[in-house]
Amino acid sequence: MRTVLGQRTILTAFAGWLALTGCTHLGPKTVAVDRFDYSTAIADSWKQQTLLNIVKLRYMDLPVFVDVSSIVAGYSIEMGVNVNGGVSSGGTGSLGDYIGVGGQALYTDRPTVTYVPLTGEQFLRGLLTPIEPKNIFFMLQSGYPADFVLGLTVEGLNGVHNRSTAGGVVREADPAFVRALQLLREVQLAGAVCMRVEEDRAGDSTAVFFFRGDDVAPDIREKSAEIRRLLKLSPDASKLALTYSPMPGGADELAVNSRSMLQIMSSFSTYVDVPEADLEAHRATPAPAGSGAAEPPGGVRIHSGDEKPLDAFAAVRYRGHWFWVDDGDYATKRALTAVMFFFTLADTGADEQMPLITIPAQ
Repeated sequence: MRTVLGQRTILTAFAGWLALTGCTHLGPKTVAVDRFDYSTAIADSWKQQTLLNIVKLRYMDLPVFVDVSSIVAGYSIEMGVNVNGGVSSGGTGSLGDYIGVGGQALYTDRPTVTYVPLTGEQFLRGLLTPIEPKNIFFMLQSGYPADFVLGLTVEGLNGVHNRSTAGGVVREADPAFVRALQLLREVQLAGAVCMRVEEDRAGDSTAVFFFRGDDVAPDIREKSAEIRRLLKLSPDASKLALTYSPMPGGADELAVNSRSMLQIMSSFSTYVDVPEADLEAHRATPAPAGSGAAEPPGGVRIHSGDEKPLDAFAAVRYRGHWFWVDDGDYATKRALTAVMFFFTLADTGADEQMPLITIPAQ
């Protein structure tokens, strides 16, 4: 009797366990984990890919971008149970009365990640085409610092030049440009500049940049007037149409000589701390002539070394060396993040069919 009761107890407990596990849904529990883990992994890889391509440009290597097109996370769980036993006549068999209960469970996690190499004419055109001036100034309208954004994305404003590294030679920024950006940031903080898009009767749209004159403190009006003088704008101009041009515009225009993504990344690459051995072996381009002080402007710096850094915002290994941005280096972190953001402003997408690389992760 005790044997039968014990067997029934085992079977009842096992059946209860199966019923409990059978009513548990695996999928909903994975959403919170997968959503954040995958988004974090994609963000980290995007930072590393951007940093790697900046370093590669310093080594005269071809920048290559690969986009994560899709992620398919597949899960499965299989459970089974088997019961066997025997009863001998009168309990005289060699094995006696017995019952065997067994179970198994199989859990499978098999995500599939699809990568799309960014290539083709449209991608190259987006990489080489200057960013639309209106996109740059809409960032100012959104609150991004004018001095930082314009210092990174434009070669000049109305013929007044920014710092440039074209042809491997540094041309320092015109003092008027530096002063104009400083004043523009102060006027921006006072809320005295704004943007809007206007359409004419033909339906053509034009981005217009405004200096506010009403309800503005006298010192802000003076700073706005000084900006006009420094950028060779009409002293009475309060409404300026944004145009792309390396040359000064008309009286009612602000000519913006914006940079392409390739120019922005190439300029950033001059701040890479290239190992001396690679410079001596001519594997990488030297620091641009005329760069002056060892520390780059703004404290921007991409470090290098033989050991993997312990505290890095982004780190990549290239040609046997580690290159990284310190996690405590606010200036370089902000600049690298801005480069990633500007990349989305450039028309670097591709509508045509691209080759796909699908790697099942086992």
